[in-house]
Amino acid sequence: MPAPAPLHQYLIVDLSAGIAGAYCTKILADGGAEVVKIESPDGDSLRTWSASGASIDAGTDGALFSYLSSSKKSAVIGVDEADRLTALLHSADAVIWSRESPFAAVESLTPAALLAAHPHLVVTTITPFGLEGPWSDRAATEFTVQAWSGGVVGLGRGAPDRAPIHIGGQIGEWFGGAYASAATLAALRSAASTGRGQIVDLSKLETAVAGLTYHPVTFLELRERPFRSERSIFVPGVAQAADGMVALGAATAQQWSDLCVLVGHPEWVDPDAPLAITARAGELAPQIYEWIAERTVEDVAEQATAFRIPNSPVVNGANATDMAHFGERGTFVKNPTAGFSQPDRPYTMSAFDLPRPEAAPRLGEHTAILTEKREAKAAKYTGESIGLPFEGMRVLDMTAFWAGPSCSHILATLGAEVIHLESTSRPDGTRMIAGVPMTDELWWEKSPIFSGLNTNKKSITLNFQTERGQELLRELIKTCDVLVENYTPRVLDQIGLDYESVKALRDDIIMVRMPGFGLDGPWRDKAAFAYVIEDASGLTWLTGHPDQNPVEPYTIGDPNAGIHALNGLLIALAHRDSTGEGTLVEASMVDAALNVAAEQFIEYSAYGALLNRQGNRGPVAAPQNLYQTSGLDEFGRDDNWVAIAVETDDQWAALRTAIGSPEWATDPALDTAAGRRAAHDQVDERLGAWCRERSDDDIVAALWEAGVPVAKVIQPHRQAGLEQLQARGFFAQVTHPVNGTASHTTLPVRFSGTPEGPTMRSAPLLGEHNTEILTGLGLSAADIEVLEQNKIIGTKLAF
Repeated sequence: MPAPAPLHQYLIVDLSAGIAGAYCTKILADGGAEVVKIESPDGDSLRTWSASGASIDAGTDGALFSYLSSSKKSAVIGVDEADRLTALLHSADAVIWSRESPFAAVESLTPAALLAAHPHLVVTTITPFGLEGPWSDRAATEFTVQAWSGGVVGLGRGAPDRAPIHIGGQIGEWFGGAYASAATLAALRSAASTGRGQIVDLSKLETAVAGLTYHPVTFLELRERPFRSERSIFVPGVAQAADGMVALGAATAQQWSDLCVLVGHPEWVDPDAPLAITARAGELAPQIYEWIAERTVEDVAEQATAFRIPNSPVVNGANATDMAHFGERGTFVKNPTAGFSQPDRPYTMSAFDLPRPEAAPRLGEHTAILTEKREAKAAKYTGESIGLPFEGMRVLDMTAFWAGPSCSHILATLGAEVIHLESTSRPDGTRMIAGVPMTDELWWEKSPIFSGLNTNKKSITLNFQTERGQELLRELIKTCDVLVENYTPRVLDQIGLDYESVKALRDDIIMVRMPGFGLDGPWRDKAAFAYVIEDASGLTWLTGHPDQNPVEPYTIGDPNAGIHALNGLLIALAHRDSTGEGTLVEASMVDAALNVAAEQFIEYSAYGALLNRQGNRGPVAAPQNLYQTSGLDEFGRDDNWVAIAVETDDQWAALRTAIGSPEWATDPALDTAAGRRAAHDQVDERLGAWCRERSDDDIVAALWEAGVPVAKVIQPHRQAGLEQLQARGFFAQVTHPVNGTASHTTLPVRFSGTPEGPTMRSAPLLGEHNTEILTGLGLSAADIEVLEQNKIIGTKLAF
């Protein structure tokens, strides 16, 4: 008989509302957990939701609900009937909780009350700012949280002559949900060994910092300047071809040189040119776009791939299922409830099949479960701290740049021994993002980005292009519980380290492979930078002003891949815990991105509605936009903005009063969301005029005190100045032997079982732990010296 589903032993009670909680519990249900969704008699608001405004017939559910709620159960109670949940909570393993739920205000169902009454429970809370701190009860939306995080400005996204641009598609909700499921599974590992639950307090502001920005505070403090302070459109970026949109990237000098040759202008290559690549590309953009416009998407992509230039067709809800790569890999499957197309799970396992999704529940279909007799669980441990969930686990981290290291960074922060593998001739690429001249001594140790992504890790250098390096790598693999890698597929295949070969070295190892586009299919060997993944998944399509080409987010593609790979790993660990069996986890970057962009594909397949970019507007709030304020920014530019998003009629009434009830705002037609949406242009004009005469601080003070979701659009390097992040200790002071002391991000979640938080150690120097690790493999000091002489290991770059 096949083994039971990896998470079959877990009962999860879902007391959340909104996309984040629903996606968190979807990931858990997809892994085999029993998820019971608690609903009021009115039902979850997602049952009647459609981002396109499609009509949903009475008695049926919206397509997004059907996608997010597959394999779950539904039990209905009134908000005054919390006692009916007592038996279920006694036998449950975890609760997922959010303030948007109608049950959040019930005194016995607050996180603290739940844990006090059921101390075995893991209680995961998903809130905009966290459960505690000066902003904990402030009004917020996904849009205003993006603004507070610095993610709206991001890595200089958007043209400087327009408003900054947020990442479309409610990305913060999806990313926060993926993070919540990983944090829940980590806490359940601790509960399995200690018998004690805890509160897992996730802040969507902090997940936005982690997913939408690139360690800007660390960069500012170490380099004494921002990583990037100006907005620009990356060229080529998204361009119009003869039959659709295609995206090309030229992020490095080599890629720029190759692009010049590709478009027939090798004379543009000038290593002594005074302009940076971005500026030079901007000058030549008309000619580049003309070359692209004369060719089909397929032709441009084929030629760019031949030159190893990152590229992708720009995917959206209408064309995604037509992509040959997705077709060959079976990326899209039929929804079990309504038959529309949806992305399959973002990872696959070689040793077992995850259970196929079952139909979403009808409202109250499983209410009888509340009276079922189940074995009650009890906490067994009463100590102050229950330790970190990955203590005792050894991880070989064969990753680089952002996607892979962001996955292993969480493992290291939560107690795993993570060994980051590099070589002196092929170091982690983020060491190159140092912001210092290569003539500086130890310049490769001065990268703020490497520092931020690799705290708490160890470093070994091995040149595995040599026979002896490969031998040592194989010996090291035998000592590891987990191997995580994100090379292009051919790298490990060429040295005979595919999964079957790794498994022969250690039978129970879990190998997580994070290729950009998967281990097979036509796009297998495409270069997979974050922006290419965004282009290929629909994330780019929804980002930008509606009258212009889409704009690549340039951020979320990498960390989103990392958190989904971690979820896959945690599910594989649960399988190994119960069976002793290892597995290959294939967690491609593009599959992770398609899952958080799923609403586009679902809306088109279910309703024929193509979701389009709306600038800084969105499907939930009206008005929602960025509004320019008075005053100059820190760079002396007239470029200060606030984000305002009105989700409810009560919030509109509060905003109207806060701005002095001007005549235009008292129009009864604006009292409803539909009326405000219909008059959005006029509201933007009038509200924008009010904001333009005031400072961002004054606007935030007036509106936030009135209960209106509002935020300053901050520069990402100013995150550390936010009092909420300070109160929660999100940044830790870490001292590096070369860089000195600077603020580093911790994790966007607090575990009450470890109130002291994790100890943060500096990122390792190149090869810092060579002797320690190689000695552990049985090598002598003389052996290690020979390796250094033969340049198989080292502590200095070899170029």
